[in-house]
Order: sequence, then structure tokens, then C-alpha cells
Amino acid sequence: MWLFRCALIGLMAVPVLASGCAMPRLSNPFGSDDELAPISNGNPLETAKADAAGGLPSGASAHCPQVVAWPRDRLLTVYEPNHVGDSNAILHRGEITKMARECQILPGRVVVKYGFAGRVLIGPKGRRGPVTLGIDVRVAGSQRNTLATDKMKVTTTIPPDGPAGYFSMVREIAFPIQVGSRPEDYKIFVAFDRKVAGAG
Repeated sequence: MWLFRCALIGLMAVPVLASGCAMPRLSNPFGSDDELAPISNGNPLETAKADAAGGLPSGASAHCPQVVAWPRDRLLTVYEPNHVGDSNAILHRGEITKMARECQILPGRVVVKYGFAGRVLIGPKGRRGPVTLGIDVRVAGSQRNTLATDKMKVTTTIPPDGPAGYFSMVREIAFPIQVGSRPEDYKIFVAFDRKVAGAG
């Protein structure tokens, strides 16, 4: 359980993980963090909302699949209807900024508890208040074959006096592994669901 709590420190807006954490440091898989710089000093990312109190059974392992979102998949821009591509017609923009994971290695399969966090920024045509976005998760093997999927929705509220709302979530997913392969040979892709009207 303490392993997972350490991993989730990265879901809060702190620059460095505590040195006592056994999990690897949460890193930005997209390179520079410049465009992900905080836009409001008063709005740190919330602690993961899902109940992580149960932790994982004994035998939790740091040898986990990567949890990644490619540059295009970590961003979602929603426009007014029939105005896709018009920067003046943006309603809001979602960004996935941080990810973490912990694994339980079992005979023939891996159970991964993963977390992610991000923000939703208001656009020129957007309204402050609640915003809900879809998330797709896919586990892929070395041959890019899909081994497991997960779908969910994240909701945040853009406050009346701020430009962005923040979200975070913790989920669990299990998948089989082939004999001779390692858990780290697999990848968990986290992406916004683009099957949304007006999304770009």
C-alpha cells in the first residue's frame, strides 16, 4: 500500500517525489514540461479521488508496464459545432499531465493499479462550470495487440474565478502475459475519447 501512496505523490503538484518511494519518479513521457507549466498557483492537482486505501496484495512489484499517452492523445480540444479548427471557437481543452502505476505479478497475468491526472482549460467560447470528458485505456503487447481495455469519464469544474479545473483518477486493470515476457514489455495507453462532437 505504501508503494502506491508513494507513486501517487506525483499526482499532486510537487516537483520531486520523496526519496523514500520505491516507485520510479513520475516522468513526462512527452519530453519538455514547458507547455504543461501550472497556470494557477492556487490550484494544485487533487489527490486521486478513487479509493486507494485497499492497496495491493503482498508481492507488489515495481516492474510494471509503462503508462503512456502519446502527444496527440494527451490533448483534446473541443470546439463549437461546425467550427473545428477555429481557435476562436474553442470551448475547452483537456490535458493529461501526470501518470503513475503499481503492479501485482500473478501466475500468467499482471494486475496494474494506475493513476492519472490532468486539467481542463476554458476556451474563448467556453463557460465556467462542470466539464466531463471521456477516457479510453488500452493495454498492448509487444505486437501491439490489445489485451485489455477500460473506459471511464472524468469530471472537473472550472471555477468562476479561474481558467482551469483539475481532475485525477485511480483505476485497476488486469491482463495476461506470455511465458518468457516481462511486465515491462507491455504498455498501457491512456487517451481522451475523441468520439465527442466538436472534438479536434
